[in-house]
Amino acid sequence: MSSSGGAVADLGSRLSAAFAARGRLCLGVDPHPFLLQQWGLDDDAAGLERFSRTVVEAASERIGILKPQVAFFERHGSRGYAVLERTLADARAAGLVTIADAKRGDVGSSVEAYAQSWLTPGSPLESDAMTVSAFQGVGSLAAPIALAREHGKGLFVLAATSNPEAAAVQTATDASGTSVAAGIAAEVAALDDRTAALSPFGLVLGATVRFADYGIDVDSLAGVPILAPGFGEQGAVFEELPERYGAAAASTVVSVSRGILRAGPAGLRDELARQADRLAEVTG
Repeated sequence: MSSSGGAVADLGSRLSAAFAARGRLCLGVDPHPFLLQQWGLDDDAAGLERFSRTVVEAASERIGILKPQVAFFERHGSRGYAVLERTLADARAAGLVTIADAKRGDVGSSVEAYAQSWLTPGSPLESDAMTVSAFQGVGSLAAPIALAREHGKGLFVLAATSNPEAAAVQTATDASGTSVAAGIAAEVAALDDRTAALSPFGLVLGATVRFADYGIDVDSLAGVPILAPGFGEQGAVFEELPERYGAAAASTVVSVSRGILRAGPAGLRDELARQADRLAEVTG
């Protein structure tokens, strides 16, 4: 899925192809210390690499989307970043759509530098998309948006996240009565300049959130990719997907990490296949 060398499809096109070929399940690569221990691995760069390589190999056999959680690599410093670089390269070589769960956000040249790290073809950290924060306004993401358009990449902007601590901020309203989350969702949806069925600009909408409480009409987001954490370990189940996401369900990336990774290296492939098949039954 590397975008090096000539014109390539944008993120929306690649997600559409992944959905059609292998469904909408996304495996999070979250090497928690407790998971490394459960897998019989040391909590160091060597353990991290073995964990990540096993995950990529299993994912490449069954699903189309992989989401490394950057923080768990970053905690190991430069050696951890080296493992992340190899993980992303291996995933792209295997044909997986890669989403760097980096949650970066800033203004001006700083946020541009973040985007250059994750969205530039040939960068050591090249990914198909990255998660970003619009706490300083969606307008602060102008440089990442431009880079995504230039290089055929994409963004997932945090809007209504599954952690309960976010609710007070994300449901706060402006003078017009529009919530922060709904405002972000509307601005990101307006970026839609798609050349395929899906926009390259998506939203993070947690599966444990009641979107009506945030003023978000999910039926207005058809064609906007939704990255949906919260399934599995956090309590959401696949059967809730059609009702919870409405018209946006067809463009929802269903993210599961610990709920699959707990199966360990011996059970990973079987658990991944089981959950992918179960999701396919729900989504058709």
